[in-house]
Amino acid sequence: MSESTPLLRVNGNRRGLEKADGTPFFWLGDTAWELFHKLNREDADFYLRTRAEQSFNVVQAVALAEFDNGTTGNVYGRKPLTVRPDGRVDPALPDEEGDYSYWDHVDYIVQTAADCGIYVALLPTWGDKFNRMWGTGPEIFTPDNAYAYGRWLGSRYKRASNIVWVLGGDRPLHTRLHFDITNQLARGLKEGDEGRHLITFHPNGGVSSSLHVHHEPWLDFNMIQSSHSMGERTNYRLVQQDYAKLPVKPTLDAEPCYEDIPRGFHSDNGYFDEADVRKAAYYAVLAGGFGHTYGHHSVWAMYDGSSGTGEFAGSGESFIMSWKDALRRPGAEQMRHLRRLFESRDMNGREPDQELIANPYTGSNYMTAARGPGYGIVYCPNGLPVEANVGRIGADRLLASWYCARTGASRPIGEIEGGGVRRFQPPSSGRGCDWLLCLDQA
Repeated sequence: MSESTPLLRVNGNRRGLEKADGTPFFWLGDTAWELFHKLNREDADFYLRTRAEQSFNVVQAVALAEFDNGTTGNVYGRKPLTVRPDGRVDPALPDEEGDYSYWDHVDYIVQTAADCGIYVALLPTWGDKFNRMWGTGPEIFTPDNAYAYGRWLGSRYKRASNIVWVLGGDRPLHTRLHFDITNQLARGLKEGDEGRHLITFHPNGGVSSSLHVHHEPWLDFNMIQSSHSMGERTNYRLVQQDYAKLPVKPTLDAEPCYEDIPRGFHSDNGYFDEADVRKAAYYAVLAGGFGHTYGHHSVWAMYDGSSGTGEFAGSGESFIMSWKDALRRPGAEQMRHLRRLFESRDMNGREPDQELIANPYTGSNYMTAARGPGYGIVYCPNGLPVEANVGRIGADRLLASWYCARTGASRPIGEIEGGGVRRFQPPSSGRGCDWLLCLDQA
């Protein structure tokens, strides 16, 4: 077990996660779906150490990845599964032959992540391997081989403390067979790792895992994919819906709009930028998420700048830079401010509270708010004035300040009385001028 990445568990109020010693855990993730499949050791080191320096503490990656990884090898030419003489592959037969198998490479990356203080949210497979609604597949899972694969995988990584299992993989569960495969994979993982690691589910776009599996006993927390569709960010609605569900389970947006992905998947619509990814992040956490996952379009695919990747072949308008160039995009650099803000206050006591805002606005100006013991936070995406019901914080005197989502700098407003409705004007306004009003007990 790594001292920097002790096992995670659901906390006492079941709204978040904590480390084995009881320390609250704020999930700041990055989508690196093709990490095991596309990167060599040197590039994986560079990627993980860069993200650690930027304060990311989770990366989401797939063992049987989207781009033909049921049948094609990794950067070293090694395949994850044994290929039968007839060309078929079986998840019950992982290929462990030789001194440097596909799984040796996964081992190396998991250990390197632990050395960097990073947890790996590890998907055993992408969803097209059991439900090929789109993608390349092939569909190779049955309930029997899903159980066998899960048990083998769980046993292999039983002692890796920096693992969180993620089922699903961007596909819905449409049929009884899909549910059976998922449940048997979960059963195998739990038997293999003796229940040491948390398990969640990555759904298709626009929904939460709660749609399909909220009541499954193996689901420890919910994941949302608010996705990359056109229009204003409204991911707070999905978080709010999860927050209200029983039994209570933690939730987070694990795939919001990626930075530099075409809006609605079409480059004629333009691209999501750093203002969009910041808005999605603060919306989700203040609505009740226990953390958040950032993503960049070139990074998830580990796009190297050549012409085309899998389904995106020839799509130079889709991937507009290499993954290495994308690592330092503004949105990625600014996510550290999200983590720092929420870790600076009581995370276990934080709860969403829209009644803290007397004028929450609608549409692109919609504000979200939360409060905890002795504090309140309001996010205003375009710098419009905030009318705050400061009495809801329950303190006689408050210290008010503005927190800049772009720089992480704090600007003091001053000490105020803790009752009634007070109006606050942000330092700047307009698109990309997003601010957080912080009210703390004096």
